[in-house]
Amino acid sequence: MYTISTQQIIEDVQDLPTLPAVVMEILNNIDKEEVDTHELAAKVAHDSALTAKTLKQANSAYYSTLVKVTTIQQAIALLGLVTVRQIIISAALSGCFPENNCTGFSHKNFWRHSNLVAIVARILARRLKFNQEVAYTAGLLHDIGTLVLVSKHSTEYAAALLWQQDNATTQLNAERHILGTDHAAVGEALAQEWNFSEQMIHAIAGHHHPERPGAGFLASIVHVANGITHALGPSGTQSYTPPEINGVSWESAGLDQQALNEVLEEAKAEFLKLEQDIAI
Repeated sequence: MYTISTQQIIEDVQDLPTLPAVVMEILNNIDKEEVDTHELAAKVAHDSALTAKTLKQANSAYYSTLVKVTTIQQAIALLGLVTVRQIIISAALSGCFPENNCTGFSHKNFWRHSNLVAIVARILARRLKFNQEVAYTAGLLHDIGTLVLVSKHSTEYAAALLWQQDNATTQLNAERHILGTDHAAVGEALAQEWNFSEQMIHAIAGHHHPERPGAGFLASIVHVANGITHALGPSGTQSYTPPEINGVSWESAGLDQQALNEVLEEAKAEFLKLEQDIAI
């Protein structure tokens, strides 16, 4: 077994590029509705690479704008502040983790899954009267530790993926067996390094074990959303060895069969839109 030490994890996350200041500001104020959109647009515009990625996503088929979006301010006017903030976060994160040659790992599938979990988390949050944008963002970020492992330990992570397939087990079990750590622990370290909110750190760290003390309700929402997404798969079909959903978290989501069917129908509609967009 190739064991990644706590010190190595710390060094790995410190070696990654930091998020742009405007993205950190968005993340730290994700639960605030009153935002100066002109100021936000001006700050994003100072980062040409981030602006280009944001506008590319804003013009993708998924958002179906009737006119071509050419500025951040225009994107906010057409798509709304909540959507544009989410696009900016997604665009910034993808830039921190360039694709590499980790055998068996697909960056496209990773971001597809992250976006799908974010969508389901937002649906659940609306039903539970929890902040939808916070839940969406946590869903988008929940597996961010995976990208650290893929970027910094690609050969070993490829071995973990192969072991997962050969032993018909979960990603988490395979990571622990081969690497001596897992993406939730690494994601927690990265979230701390990047100064995410305590709520977001706990959600990332606890999305596989929301029953642990201090994990918080957001971790439960992401946990259930992750389980539903894994079970469905991107196209609504059963995926390979989905993680089990914790019983307490499932009960806290309040999903009887009718409610679950409604969530699945809404999620499937969003899934189909996402699948048709090659940018994700």
